[in-house]
Amino acid sequence: MDQQLAPPAAAGDPAPDLPPDRPRAIRALPTAGDRVFRGVLRGAGSAVLVVMGLIAAFLVYRAGTAIKATGWGFLTTQDWTPGTHRFGVGSMLPNGILIAVIALLIAVPVSLAAALYISEYAPERLRRPLISLVDLMAAVPSIVYGLWGLFFLQPALLGTLAWVSRHLGFLPFLTVRFGDAATSYTSSTLIAGVVVSLMVIPIVTSLSREVFSQAPQGEREGAHALGGTRWGMIRTVVLPFGRGGVIGAVMLGFGRAMGETIAVALIISPVYTVAWHVLERGGNSIPAMIALRYSEAGDFNLSALMAAGLVLFLVTLVVNVLASVVISRSRSGAVTAD
Repeated sequence: MDQQLAPPAAAGDPAPDLPPDRPRAIRALPTAGDRVFRGVLRGAGSAVLVVMGLIAAFLVYRAGTAIKATGWGFLTTQDWTPGTHRFGVGSMLPNGILIAVIALLIAVPVSLAAALYISEYAPERLRRPLISLVDLMAAVPSIVYGLWGLFFLQPALLGTLAWVSRHLGFLPFLTVRFGDAATSYTSSTLIAGVVVSLMVIPIVTSLSREVFSQAPQGEREGAHALGGTRWGMIRTVVLPFGRGGVIGAVMLGFGRAMGETIAVALIISPVYTVAWHVLERGGNSIPAMIALRYSEAGDFNLSALMAAGLVLFLVTLVVNVLASVVISRSRSGAVTAD
C-alpha cells in the first residue's frame, strides 16, 4: 500500500504547528526512609521555631508588669531602681554593645589570621594540633576566663592603659576624667572587652577555618596556574568564597559577646550611665546586671529583670536576621564555582 507522505514545506509557507519542546517531568516516589528523614528534618526545624516562640512568650508574660509600669521609657532610662519605678536599659544596652564591639575589634583580625594560617599555611603535622587547640579554647568555661582576666590580665594591663590615656587622651573615648591613679583604669569596659574577645576568638576561628578549607580546589589551582602567588590565590579565591561564612561567624561571635555574663560580672564595676570613656572604671551589660541582681529580686524586680532579658533577646534576634540578609547577598561558594 502506498503511503501518503506530506509534501515538503515551501520556503514561504508557515511552519507547521508542533508541540512545544519541554523537558519530561521525572517523578520518583519517595521511599519509607525518605519520608522518615523528611519528617525528622521538618520536626527539628519546627521545634526550633516553637522553642523560640515559647521563650519569647514567656519573657513577654513575665515582663508585662514592669513594661506596663514604665512603657517605652524602659528603653531610655539610665537607672535601675525598680522600687521607685525608675529603671531601664538606656545605659546597659549601649554598654553591652560597646563591650561586644571592642571584643570583635580584637577578635576578628586575630581569628581571620589564625584561620588562614591553619587552613593555608600551616604544615600538615602542625595543622591538627592547632585545630584541637582552638577547639579546646572554645571549651574553657567562661568563669575561668573571668578569673584569669580579673587576677592576671587586669593588673598586667594597667600600665599600658595609663600610657594610652596619657598619649592618646586627646581622643574623647580614651580620656580618663578621674585622675591617673591605678584604680581609675580597673574594672573598665576595655578590660571586659579584651576578656570577652578571648571567648569569641575560638568561635570565629573555627567557623572561618572550616569555610576557608572548602574553597574549590580547581579555582585554587587555576589561580596558581595563572601565575598568582599564594596570597594572591587567597585574596581572589579563598576570601571571596568564604565571605558569607565569615560574616556569619562574626555575627555569631557578636551574639556570644552580647550574652556573656559571668566574665563581665566578675570584671566590670557596675554603673548605670553610658560608659563612653572605655578606659575609665565602670560599665555594665544586661546579662551581668541580671546575674548580679537575680538572687535578691522580688516579684516586681524579677519582672524588671525579665524585661531586660526580653530586650536582649530581641536585639540578638534582630542581629541574626540582619546577618542572614547580609549572608544571602554575599558571594557564596555556588557563585564562585560557576
